[in-house]
Amino acid sequence: MSEIVNHQQDKENIIEILKINEKISHIKDVDSLLDRVLLEARAITNADAGSIYLVKKGKLTFEYVQNDTLMKKDKRSKKYLYAKQELEIDNASISGYVALNRKSLIIDDVYHLPDNVPFTFNRSFDDLSSYHTQSMLTVPVITTEDKITGVLQIINARNAEGTVTSFSKDDEILVSLFANQAAMVIERARMTHELILRMIKMAALRDPKETDLHAKRVGTYSIEIYQRWATRRNIPDKEIKRIKDDLKIAAMLHDIGKVAITDAILKKNARLNDLEYDFMKLHTVYGYRFFMNSTFKEDDMAAEITLNHHEKWDGSGYPGYIPGIDRIDLDINEIRLGPGKKGEEIPLSARIVALADVYDALMSKRTYKDSWNEDKTLSYIESEKGKQFDPEVVEAFTDIYDVIQAIREKYSSE
Repeated sequence: MSEIVNHQQDKENIIEILKINEKISHIKDVDSLLDRVLLEARAITNADAGSIYLVKKGKLTFEYVQNDTLMKKDKRSKKYLYAKQELEIDNASISGYVALNRKSLIIDDVYHLPDNVPFTFNRSFDDLSSYHTQSMLTVPVITTEDKITGVLQIINARNAEGTVTSFSKDDEILVSLFANQAAMVIERARMTHELILRMIKMAALRDPKETDLHAKRVGTYSIEIYQRWATRRNIPDKEIKRIKDDLKIAAMLHDIGKVAITDAILKKNARLNDLEYDFMKLHTVYGYRFFMNSTFKEDDMAAEITLNHHEKWDGSGYPGYIPGIDRIDLDINEIRLGPGKKGEEIPLSARIVALADVYDALMSKRTYKDSWNEDKTLSYIESEKGKQFDPEVVEAFTDIYDVIQAIREKYSSE
C-alpha cells in the first residue's frame, strides 16, 4: 500500500513540475526567469535561500540570489543580489565541482565537510551578511543537448516547524528534474538577451556613449526602482513580476532611436548647438516608430519608454505631444515637437527610466564631460525632484540606493 501511495505522490510531483515549467516558459527577461526558477526550486524543498550561477566564457558567474531570512531583516535591501563573483569550473568550490562533474550534491552541514572531498565552502557571504548556511543541495542545469548551462544551489531546507534540516534524496531528484526542464527556457531567454545586446552594440557603433553596460545598468536600475515604487503602493506581487519582465528589456532599448541620427551629431566631441540638439531630440520619435504597430504586446512598453524618457515632470521636456505621430505615412521632416507632457501624463515606465538614465549618465565619463561624484549626482537628483523627476520615483530610488550602488559595481566592466 505504501508503494502505491509513494508512486501516486511521485506522479503528482512530476505533473506539478511540468505545470511550473509551462508557466515559466512565457517569461522573457533572464533575471525575471532566474528569479522564478529559484523561487520554485526553493518551494519544492521548502528552502530558506538559494542562488543561481550561469556558465559564461568558461566560468560560473553568480547571477541571482534569494534569502528569506535576510529579506525579513530588511525588505528593501537586495544588494546581495548584485554581488559580483566568478568561479572556475573545477573541484575547488562546491558549485564548480557540480558543474565539472555534472552530478548533484547534497551536503548536510557545509561547515563540517568530510576530509576526503576536494572542494571547500566559501563562507565570505555568511560573514558579510551575518547569515548561517547549513544544509545545501547543488544541482547542475543541463539542456537536452547535454550542454551545462549553470548550477542551481538551494540552501537550508526547513521542516514544518521552520527548523533547518537536511535535504532528502527525493528533493535532489525533483530539483534536478525541474532544473533540467527549465534549462531550455533559460537558454532561450539568454538568447533573447544576447539579441537585445547586439542591437545595443549596433547602436554603439553609431554612438560611442551608448554601451551595452550603460544599457544593462539602466535596465537593472529601472526594475529595482519600480519594485520599490510598487511595493510602497502595495501593488500585488503578481503584477510587479509581470511589469518587471517587460520593463527590463524595454528600458535597455531606451535610446535605440539614435541609430537614425547623423554621425556629425552623435560623434561630436563637444556640446551640441541648438540646431543640433533639436535634431538629436528626434531620436525619441525614431525609437517610438521602431516599435509602434508591433504585433507583440511587449513592444508597447518599449515604444512608450523610447518616446517619453526625456519628458520632465514639470512639462519642460521633449518631444511632447506630436499630432499624427502614429501615422505610418508621416514624414519625419513633418514632425514638430509639441508641448511637453507633465506629471502622470508621462508613462510610469518612462518616468523611471528618465531617472535611471540621467543617474548613469552623470556618473559616467563622456567625451564632453568628466564623471560626477556621488555627492554631486545625488544632490542634483534631489534638487530636480518635482521638476525633472517624479518625486515618488526619486524617493523609491533613494530608498534602495545601496542596491543601485551594487548594480553599478556589478556592471562597471565585463
